[in-house]
Amino acid sequence: MKRHLLALNSALIVTAMAVHPSPARAQHPADLDCTMQFSLSTWSLVYKQSEGRGLVTCRDGQSMHVKIVARGGGLTVGKSRIDDGTGRFTDVHSISEILGHYGDAEAHAGAGKASEAQVLTKGEVSLALSGTGRGIDLGVDVGEVTLSRTK
Repeated sequence: MKRHLLALNSALIVTAMAVHPSPARAQHPADLDCTMQFSLSTWSLVYKQSEGRGLVTCRDGQSMHVKIVARGGGLTVGKSRIDDGTGRFTDVHSISEILGHYGDAEAHAGAGKASEAQVLTKGEVSLALSGTGRGIDLGVDVGEVTLSRTK
């Protein structure tokens, strides 16, 4: 009888854990509003490389300085710079989820003063970027954008 009672209690506990989110998950809903202000410099000649810095801030008061590195390749040539760019993250539970590698594919063309917008994804987390800058660029490329915490 004790064995059946122990099995029943165990089953009830597992069911309750599956139905109710853990306290950590409940405290950090997926709609945590996080944005990023950034600057980015890019050059490309078949190989494309971008480097920059940003500041991520979330509605819950957390913030983090990040380094932005993008690498890729394709049919691309140019040199440009974006200052005062903005980004918005979606489906974030905590600020640490913004770090990592995002997939990137884009077609671009611009000369002089230009605007840019693109959406990057990393699993369930997405990052929509927009900004204006100066330079000249033309091409199509595929690559990866990495956000890492700066010291």
